[in-house]
Amino acid sequence: MFYDNKIWIGDADGEKICILPKMANRHGLIAGATGTGKTITLKVLAESFSDAGVPVFLADVKGDLSGMCRPGADSEDMQKRIKRFGLDQCGFDYHSYPSVFWDIYGEMGIPLRTTISEMGPILLSKLMDLNATQSDILTVVFKIADDNNLLLIDTKDLKAMLQYVSENSKELTLEYGNISKQSIAAILRHVVALETEGGEQFFAEPALNIADWFATGTGGKGNINILDCRQLSNNGTLYSAFLLWMLSELFETLPEVGDCDRPRMIFFFDEAHLLFDGISKALEDKIEQIVKLIRSKGVGIYFITQTPRDIPDGVLSQLGNKIQHALRAYTPSDEKAVKAAANSFRTNPAFDTKEALTALGTGEALISVLDEDGIPGIVQKCKVLPPQSLMGPITDEEKKKEVLMNNLYLRYQNMVDRDSAYEFLARKRKQDDQEAEAERIAQEEAKQAEKEAKEQARLAEKEAEKQARLAEKEAEKQARLAEKEAEKKAKEEEREAQKRKKAITSGISSVANTAAGTIGRELGNNIGKSIGGSFGKKLGGNIGASLGRSILGTFLKLK
Repeated sequence: MFYDNKIWIGDADGEKICILPKMANRHGLIAGATGTGKTITLKVLAESFSDAGVPVFLADVKGDLSGMCRPGADSEDMQKRIKRFGLDQCGFDYHSYPSVFWDIYGEMGIPLRTTISEMGPILLSKLMDLNATQSDILTVVFKIADDNNLLLIDTKDLKAMLQYVSENSKELTLEYGNISKQSIAAILRHVVALETEGGEQFFAEPALNIADWFATGTGGKGNINILDCRQLSNNGTLYSAFLLWMLSELFETLPEVGDCDRPRMIFFFDEAHLLFDGISKALEDKIEQIVKLIRSKGVGIYFITQTPRDIPDGVLSQLGNKIQHALRAYTPSDEKAVKAAANSFRTNPAFDTKEALTALGTGEALISVLDEDGIPGIVQKCKVLPPQSLMGPITDEEKKKEVLMNNLYLRYQNMVDRDSAYEFLARKRKQDDQEAEAERIAQEEAKQAEKEAKEQARLAEKEAEKQARLAEKEAEKQARLAEKEAEKKAKEEEREAQKRKKAITSGISSVANTAAGTIGRELGNNIGKSIGGSFGKKLGGNIGASLGRSILGTFLKLK
């Protein structure tokens, strides 16, 4: 309850125990065993800050904080509490608080998103627990995207950039240094793992405008932003990533204010051990760093958990306002935790802190807050005030109605997948593929044309060779025909010559025969006459004729 310009938590023997608004940004802790009243204390504080006009953020892990949007219900027990604290004299009444429900998965609240670019390479590296080399390469990937005006909005943009850098590592190495494909592949595996843990819903647009958390509701009350973490809490990595991003965003956005009259915003992280379970040392160190530095921005962070040992020592040392509900010592380990919790308070001589810690009832707590000088006060045993809003949760159906009625739902309800690195690189790859295909087709056509030209040349050469052979055969044929014709002609001429020669020889022979016969007969006659008688004449004529022809034949042969 906000009373007398203070955050009134509870009473210690009639003394009001309050957190001074100007010390609220020194962070705080609400711890205690299950069922000791931590959630009620959280509600009382959140309501008080809202009444003071301070926006509040609640991480609702169990789903039991939604009742803040409804006024509290009166009961006999509540009337007893009101009278015990004298609340009826302090303006206590039942009323609702301006509540805005958020959900990273968009199921039980307004979708809460951010982009890969807003998360940045450093936070992403810590989130994915990358080694130094991989972190450097991821930074280079972001630089390449910036140099090429490529937006990294969601995980598919980041995967597309990693693939692009891997495929073009040789060319990019000359400008950005050595880029190992093995490191790119390792980062890609981490991104895929992040997607399976809900990264696809968280890294998207429209991204949260952090200014929407600083709005105020009716009567100037600070809005109470409630993040439904029932599903998110099952994923410690994404839960831690969200915390880290949110605080980093606030740290980078808000100007330095130092210690102001009241904080600009208060964060409550219920079941805080989920933030630190299984996260890397680098991520834990980053959270510790942000917790240390964000105080100067006017932001207070309050962790709610079962035992202080759930919080890393580096973070725990920054929590100035402590509300410790009962702890149970059932084991030696529990005993040690109780002793450590008791020793963290300034001793009150009125009671034994350790003994009181184990004997606290529900709704009671040991409280130590910072005074005006920032010094932790002496621990007080207090009874915590009741909340003014509904103690229990509303139904999921009622919550969905509250979500639909909020104007912010219209702004964030639909995921927008605008043109970014993935789309640009997909187009570029398609264009490159088309150009490569066109070049391949051109090369194939050129090869085919060359092949066809060679085939045509081969066929032409073959045809020329065929025609040459035919011409050669024709020439040979013509030559043979000419030769035969010449031989025939020569033979005919020879026959004609022989015929002429024979004719001449025959003529001569005939003439010669006649002449020789005549001469022979004359000669024979003369011889016969000498011999005497007609017989001698006839014999002489025949002998003369034969002799004449014989001599002529011998002459002709000799010729």
